[in-house]
Amino acid sequence: MVLYGVAALALCMLVGMLIGDVLGVAVGVDANVGGVGFAMILLVVATDRLRKRGLFPKPTEQGVLFWSALYIPIVIAMAATQNVAEAIGGGPMAAIAGLGALAAGAALVPVISRIGGQSEPLPAMTEAEKAEA
Repeated sequence: MVLYGVAALALCMLVGMLIGDVLGVAVGVDANVGGVGFAMILLVVATDRLRKRGLFPKPTEQGVLFWSALYIPIVIAMAATQNVAEAIGGGPMAAIAGLGALAAGAALVPVISRIGGQSEPLPAMTEAEKAEA
C-alpha cells in the first residue's frame, strides 16, 4: 500500500512535468515552466479527492507523506541549479512571471490570513521553559 502512495506521487510528477513542458513550448521558452509546481498541485488535489471518497488508505498516505517530506528540499535544490541570468537574458517572460507571482502572493496574504478563526494566545512561559530557551 505504501507503494501506491509513491506511485501516486510519481504519476503526479510525470503529469506535472508534461504540463510544464507543454507550457514552455506554448510561451516559446526552451524549458519546463512550472512543472514541479503543477505536480505539487496535482498531488494535493488528487490526494484530497481520494481521501474524501475514502479511497486513500493510511498506508498509501504514509507513502505520499514520506516523499512529500523530501519534496521541498528537492524543489529548492532544483531551483538553485537554474541559471537565472540566462533566463532573464532570454527575454522578459521570466521577469514578468516573477513579478506576477510576487503580486499574486502579496495580494493573497490578507485572504489567507482570514482563513480559520481566532485562537487563544499561548500561555506565558514558565521559568523552566525560559531557562531552556
